[in-house]
Amino acid sequence: MMRRVWPDDSLAKHMKRRPNFLILMADQLAASALPAYGNRTAKTPHLDALAGQSVVFESAYCNSPLCAPSRFVFMTGRLPSAIGAYDNAAELPAHVPTFAHYLRHAGYRTVLSGKMHFCGPDQLHGFEERLTTDIYPADFGWTPDWSDFAARPSWYHNMDSVTKAGPCVRTNQIDFDDEVVFHAKRRLFDIARGNDPRPFCMVVSLTHPHDPYAISTEYWNRYAGLEIDMPRVQIDPQDLDPHSRRLRHVCAMDAQPITAEQVRAARRAYYGAVSYVDDQFGSILRTLTEARLADDTVIVVLADHGDMLGERGLWYKMNFFEPAARIPLIVHAPRRFAPGSVRQSVSSIDLLPTLAEIAGDGRAPHYASELQGRSLLPHLERRGGHDEVIGEYLGEGAVAPIVMIRRGVHKFVHSPADPDQLYDLAADPEERHNATDTNPAAVTAFREEVRRRWSLDSLHAQVLSSQRERRLVAAALQSGRQTPWDHQPPLDASEQYVRNTKTLDEIEAAARFPRPA
Repeated sequence: MMRRVWPDDSLAKHMKRRPNFLILMADQLAASALPAYGNRTAKTPHLDALAGQSVVFESAYCNSPLCAPSRFVFMTGRLPSAIGAYDNAAELPAHVPTFAHYLRHAGYRTVLSGKMHFCGPDQLHGFEERLTTDIYPADFGWTPDWSDFAARPSWYHNMDSVTKAGPCVRTNQIDFDDEVVFHAKRRLFDIARGNDPRPFCMVVSLTHPHDPYAISTEYWNRYAGLEIDMPRVQIDPQDLDPHSRRLRHVCAMDAQPITAEQVRAARRAYYGAVSYVDDQFGSILRTLTEARLADDTVIVVLADHGDMLGERGLWYKMNFFEPAARIPLIVHAPRRFAPGSVRQSVSSIDLLPTLAEIAGDGRAPHYASELQGRSLLPHLERRGGHDEVIGEYLGEGAVAPIVMIRRGVHKFVHSPADPDQLYDLAADPEERHNATDTNPAAVTAFREEVRRRWSLDSLHAQVLSSQRERRLVAAALQSGRQTPWDHQPPLDASEQYVRNTKTLDEIEAAARFPRPA
C-alpha cells in the first residue's frame, strides 16, 4: 500500500478533504445481466447513467462464489482459508480487521444498512451503526457436511425458485430491501443535517436479485412484450464436470423437469428484480444529491457473486464459471478518476486496500502485511495495476477444496477431487472447451502455483474440523433456553421526532434540511 506522509500542519486540512464512501451492493447480480456490461435485455437506466461517469471494471470477480464467504473476503481483504470463512454458516472472527474497522479507526463514521450475512455474536464487525437486521440467520444452522454429501439438507437451494417463478404482490425480500433503502436514505439526511464532522462510509446491501425468482407485478410488467434471452450454453448433465454434477444434486436440479417456459419466467423475474435494484440504487443516489453530499462521495457498486440463470443447466452460484463468479464493479468519482474502463482482472478482495488508500490518512494499516488484496488505485488512475484473481470455494456442493486462478486470458480451476479445468477466455469466453489437453504447459505451471499457494490436504482437514464443531454447537444451542445472535437494531424512541428534551423551535430547526436562513 502506498504510504503518504502529511506535514503536521496540513493534517487537519487533509481530514476535511477525505471523501465519503457510499458502497451499493446487490446480491447475486451477474455482471452479464447489466447493460453496462453488454446486456441487451435488462432495463437499468440509473446504473447505466452512473456507469457512463464511472470507472467500470470489465473483468471483476468475487473470490468465493457464495454469499457469506464472498462478503467476508470483501470486508477483510483476505481469502476464506485465511479467516475460516468457509461457507454460509461460518463465523467471521471478531479479531479480524475489516475495512469498517480501519476507516473507523481513521476517523470515519461507518454505517451498514442491509445484508452482510455475519454469523456469530459479533454482528457489527467495525460498523458503528447497523440500521437493519439481516435477512439470513446468524447461527450455525446452515453448516454443510462434506462427510455426508449424499444427504440433502432442507436449507439447500432447490428448483422451486424456477418452477414457481413469476409475478407477485409481496415477498420477504421486497419487505427487507424496502426497509434497507428507507433507513439508508433517512441516515443520509441525518448525516447532512447533523453536526458530526467526520466523513462517512455507508454500505447499503440489498438481497435482490437473489432467488427465488419472484418480483412484484410492476417490475414483471416492465418486460412485457420483450423477448427474454435464454441460456446460451447447453450441456447434457452427464457431460458436465464432476462439481457441476454435484451442484445438480445438492440443488435438486434433477428432481423435477424444468420447461423452457419456466426458464424464461425465471429469467424474466430476475430481470425484473435487477430493475428493482436499479430503482432502489437510483433513489439512494437521488437522496445523496438532495442531501448535498454527492460531490464529496466516492460511490462503489458491486455484487457478492453472480447467477448461472440456467447456463450449462445450472442455477444460482457455487462455481467459478463466468456467470456465477464475475461481478459488476463500478467506481464513481469523476472529480478524482476519469470515467472509462479497466480490462485487467481484479476482485472484491481488492476493495479494502483501495478504500484505505483513498481515505489516505497518511498511515498504512498495521495489519497491511496480512492483506491478500491489492489496491485498485493504479487502475483508477490509469497507472497500470495487477491482473490476477485468486479464488477459493469451500461450501455446499464441494467435497474438497476448489481453488481458482484467473490471470491474463486464462482461468484455471483445481480440486483434489476433480479433473483440472483450464479455459482461454479470450478464445472461449463461454467456457465451452476445457483446454487442459491442448495446453499442458499452462496446466503444469498452474498446478505448481497451486502447490506453492495452498496446502490443500491441510485446508481440507480444517474445513472438516470446522464443520464438525459448528454442527455440534448448532445442535447444542437448540436445546434449552436460546439466545439468538441475530442483530436487533437499536431504537430509542426518546430521541425521535418531537420530545420535551429540547424546545420545539430547536427540534424543528435541527430536523429541517436545508435549514432556513
